[in-house]
Amino acid sequence: MGTAAKVVMISGASRGIGAAVAHELRARGHRLSLGVRDPAAVRAVFGPDADDLLIHAYEAADPASPDAWVAATLARFGRIDGLVANAGIAPFVGLESGDLAELDRLWEIDVKAPFLLIRAAFPALKTAGEGRVVTVASLSGKRVMGLNTGYQMAKHAVVALTHSVRRHGWEHGIRATALCPGFVATDLTAHVTDLPAEAMTDPADLGRLVATVIELPNTAGVAELLVNCRYEHML
Repeated sequence: MGTAAKVVMISGASRGIGAAVAHELRARGHRLSLGVRDPAAVRAVFGPDADDLLIHAYEAADPASPDAWVAATLARFGRIDGLVANAGIAPFVGLESGDLAELDRLWEIDVKAPFLLIRAAFPALKTAGEGRVVTVASLSGKRVMGLNTGYQMAKHAVVALTHSVRRHGWEHGIRATALCPGFVATDLTAHVTDLPAEAMTDPADLGRLVATVIELPNTAGVAELLVNCRYEHML
């Protein structure tokens, strides 16, 4: 597998990690299908739809949204070579406090939504023969340090989902990677006070890592990609 132009779907590409991945892949010559809540706002950043770009409405909380987005991507490009499941939320739901409705929302957006999105794209990824799936998980899906139990549960589930995708897709050439960063300098970490933004991982660095994983051959699959911005004594 070389670096020929691929068609890659990216959810939550309006900002943060998703936008960084999109910018890096486009710079490398790949064609993108961006699934976002506000297509007009994203076109203001990426420009209008073009030969290498489709910006399509995607709502993670809507179970029908993945099928519509996948269908539009296939109608435009005729194939799907990669999927980056990035859309997610991070409300606090502790073991002793927190709204159970938020726990349900965490599960809906961070776990069920990527499951349904991958399921919708899976037939096309199998056809591609060298399909790539990258889930944006977290170091919270590998170890427990903070007190956000709900988020930790959800991200552990995302890592398990990724390994299931690897198992189901391996014989069809699908390689799946769980991207597990620590703190990343995005709006999701704006509330963090014990680590300055400049000490966090830059989303652009994650963009380069994801693009590299997508371009690797089938014989160099990366199951989990752990990215630290500070020392992790358990890793």
